[in-house]
Amino acid sequence: MTLLQARGLVRSYGPTPALRGVTLELAEAEILAVTGPSGCGKSTLLHCLAGILRPDAGEVLYGGQRLDARSEADRSRLRRTEFGVLFQFGQLVAELTAAENVALPLLLAGKGRREARTAALNWLERLDVADVADVRPGAMSGGQQQRCAAARALVTEPRVLFADEPTGALDALAGERLLGQLTRVAREQHTSVVLVTHEPAVAAYADREIVLRDGTVDVTGLGADISAGTAGGRR
Repeated sequence: MTLLQARGLVRSYGPTPALRGVTLELAEAEILAVTGPSGCGKSTLLHCLAGILRPDAGEVLYGGQRLDARSEADRSRLRRTEFGVLFQFGQLVAELTAAENVALPLLLAGKGRREARTAALNWLERLDVADVADVRPGAMSGGQQQRCAAARALVTEPRVLFADEPTGALDALAGERLLGQLTRVAREQHTSVVLVTHEPAVAAYADREIVLRDGTVDVTGLGADISAGTAGGRR
């Protein structure tokens, strides 16, 4: 069943086009890798799909309803409840501990402090960073920070997780550990994932891959099933 669709997305920054008519679909519980060279429009596409940006033309449908036509407040609410977003550098709040960072989306959604902290500690444990629950980001390793950011993105148990170059700031070992945990958890709770990356080893964790080049989908890579890859095929 299709959960998220993009139809003919166009987006420019001033005179510079970033997306030139991108169309794609994301199924329920599917992990989709969006790959391509730097500057091809991957992050812009992810931001349009997550409702962070509105396309200049085309449409984004979530659950069959227009996402791009919703108000900013409504799209922000979706990102607090049904969407999770994981950025390349985590973007943790420096003044908050790991547990406080992870609990933040729940607090913003109106959960009580005790309930939010209990859920945060559970997710930190699931991602093997419970030992830094009361540590601030500046005292963590890059891998620990990114796993805490992943816990924050998943704590609301979103239907869709958007991950933008989640291993880009990590070494190979930390990146592999994060991806293994992230994809395992996503499959356990049937979360759909849009995984933006320029690394083939990262894309191998997905079920399917599309390739962007110069703001358009490269039809030679459209819908490529990579579930037989070394990582993506393990369920």
